Amino acid sequence: MTAVRYGGPYQIGEMEMTADTQARAPGDAWRRRGAILLFVGPFFALFAAVIVAPLAYAVYLSLFSEKSSGLGFGGAETVFVGLGNYLDTLADRAFTDGFLIILGYCLFYIPLMIGGALGLALLLDSGLARAKKFFQLALFMPHIVPGVIAGLIWLYLYLPGISPIVDLLGGVNFLGGDQVLGSVVNIALWEWVGYNMIIYFAALQAIPAEVLEAARMDGAGAIRTALSVKVPLIRGAVITTVLFTIIGSLQLFTEPMVLDNVSDGIVSTWTPNMYAYNEAFGNNDYGQAGAASIILALLAAVLSYVVTRWGNRR
Repeated sequence: MTAVRYGGPYQIGEMEMTADTQARAPGDAWRRRGAILLFVGPFFALFAAVIVAPLAYAVYLSLFSEKSSGLGFGGAETVFVGLGNYLDTLADRAFTDGFLIILGYCLFYIPLMIGGALGLALLLDSGLARAKKFFQLALFMPHIVPGVIAGLIWLYLYLPGISPIVDLLGGVNFLGGDQVLGSVVNIALWEWVGYNMIIYFAALQAIPAEVLEAARMDGAGAIRTALSVKVPLIRGAVITTVLFTIIGSLQLFTEPMVLDNVSDGIVSTWTPNMYAYNEAFGNNDYGQAGAASIILALLAAVLSYVVTRWGNRR
């Protein structure tokens, strides 16, 4: 038995199946949405708990300040100051001078880290390399060490009278005002060069073999192939590590904090992160600390956007 709809014949059974499928479609859609929510829900809940909520609380704290009533004999009260904490933070030389330290740190650290990690990755990727797995593990091992422990290890190696390196080099003061920035850079390099080397090495392993074979057939040597073929093809990985390194540099805290008590070149407000920590737990000024943290977060967001746009344009 047949029927006609929109000018064409079809079976009655097919019509019933189509109607039944359409009737079940809303239920299927809800089930699909429920499955999606089941998978992504925990991530968004965790993201809101550890990122959004603390950030919102920091913004809230930054809008208030503790003021003493009368001549200071009464109890302190919390008052709304709006952008006052932000203006005070930006006017504080201790905060703004910290960015000069970060700038000097980046000028030393980023080229050395990127160049060192890229050079090691290219060496491991070359045909001349032996025991690749061993050297990958050996170079990555320092990254496993927590930052505080790494700082303590190098503090031992920097201390005069204890360190064999200081005695060997004739009493170089690694913790002095002129050398302490290089000492902090050295600790960060020890921690992160191996980590970024692994990222570059993985990207190099993904380069198609026929591309490298074509370069060899064109007469390119090992160095020319590395610089003109391999490095441009892993540009995305390099830009990503540069972005993460810039953000990490703005958050410089652990290494100088460990060296603070023994170095005459590091003060409690040496970096913007240390400034925020000192305001919160040294001066008990949570409003000022919140303002400093939000300014630092906004600067990191702007730099991330600039580096990403630059990388995409390149």
